[in-house]
Amino acid sequence: MHTHSEFSWDTDTGDMEGSCARAVELGLPAIAFTEHTDFVTWTVDPSLLPDRMARHLADPTHLAPPPLDVEGYLEAIERCRAKYPELKIITGVELGEPHWFAEPAAALLASHPFERVIGSLHSISVAGRHCLVEDEFALRGVPDVLREYFAETIRMIVSCGDFSTLTHLDYPLRYLPQDRATRLTDFEEEVRAVLAALAGTGRALEVNTRRDLEPEVLHWWRESGGTAVSFGSDAHRPEAVATGFAAAAAKAESAGFRPGRHPYDHWIR
Repeated sequence: MHTHSEFSWDTDTGDMEGSCARAVELGLPAIAFTEHTDFVTWTVDPSLLPDRMARHLADPTHLAPPPLDVEGYLEAIERCRAKYPELKIITGVELGEPHWFAEPAAALLASHPFERVIGSLHSISVAGRHCLVEDEFALRGVPDVLREYFAETIRMIVSCGDFSTLTHLDYPLRYLPQDRATRLTDFEEEVRAVLAALAGTGRALEVNTRRDLEPEVLHWWRESGGTAVSFGSDAHRPEAVATGFAAAAAKAESAGFRPGRHPYDHWIR
């Protein structure tokens, strides 16, 4: 329920048709293409950017993602639906930092009734600048960056109702310095605060399999009153579709969550 194709600006390996073919090969009943929609302009160190992102530099120190090609995306969806009728193909977007950009986010959602809208945070605000959280690890201590990230996640949850699922709560941990092994469980108080805020809105928590989520987090989610989880591989290339799903499902089951009525529904308690 969280996949990217060539319509996500940050990938040069995305392939909608290829991802559908992989989903069919795996026997998946459904796949959602939740393409990146970012309205932010990041202040960046260009030396830290991979080429696939550097091509979107607006100037030497600012990264400005292009808008989603909604028309082209929807045309590709229809082509894939015709080619893979046995697969339920779900439209979607991943709204980045939507609480900072309420008007453009609302305009995008009004342009088409996307079936799945997930919310993500890749940034923190530093002295009025929007910075990728992974860049901040080179400038500040890991605990300071993570606490600010979790606090900003809460602000996003409580001030924006445009998304139904919070994705990759553990996003910053993908980019930790190699000498700083850190787990979400090292920040139990902060993580539990995020989960409580999310549960209070009735939305779902995503189990993102790009990283091996600590099983304790799903137990904390249930204890916080969370009622639903979803699964997303966050795949940016076909071969990564549904990576780690068996292990993720086992963790969700151990925390008391079970499949919904349809194979593509959230798992519920």
